[in-house]
Amino acid sequence: MKKWLMSISIMVLGSIAQATDVGHPEQEAKADLEAGKAKAAVCGGCHGMDGNSAIPNYPSLAGQHPNYLEKQLKEFKENKRQDPMMVGQAQTLSDQDIINVSAYFAQQELAPGVAKPEAIALGGKIFRGGNPVTGVTACAACHGPVGMGNRPAKFPRISGQKAAYTIKALKDFRAGKRKNDINSMMQGVTANMTDPEIEAVAEYSAGLAKE
Repeated sequence: MKKWLMSISIMVLGSIAQATDVGHPEQEAKADLEAGKAKAAVCGGCHGMDGNSAIPNYPSLAGQHPNYLEKQLKEFKENKRQDPMMVGQAQTLSDQDIINVSAYFAQQELAPGVAKPEAIALGGKIFRGGNPVTGVTACAACHGPVGMGNRPAKFPRISGQKAAYTIKALKDFRAGKRKNDINSMMQGVTANMTDPEIEAVAEYSAGLAKE
């Protein structure tokens, strides 16, 4: 009974955290948005000055959770996440620069994406319900019903993200090229995903909009 009650309590607390979108206000209070905008000029060539990438393989950063962006930049800087270009860029940033840039992009508005119509049926099925036959977990379990992510858990917003980038990210997790996911969760999720499932869910999430 005690274990059951503890499990229920954890679930309730997790739901409250996601609903209230608790972040790190003390850290965000230290963010200098103007300094972040200035530093973001270097990022703009790939990610867009307003965080909306014009290049399909490069992610849009606008509207992303700031603590998720901070995590990625710090892990690029520390070589925990590999990408030759991003590792080099991140190593030029101080911890304060990372806070500033992350806060700046987080406050930008993400341009709506469009899903390919032919991908919606399969993509929506995997996104909402996974694939019980092969053990693929529903994307909505961690990223929310409309792909807005979970800020306290540092699960990113995926709604509106470039489909080509999401496809690359999922395939990199599946192949073990990317390993900076918490508790190897994404590696586990993608292990049994087929290419058509990855491509469909990437297209579907690109077309999701905030409620």
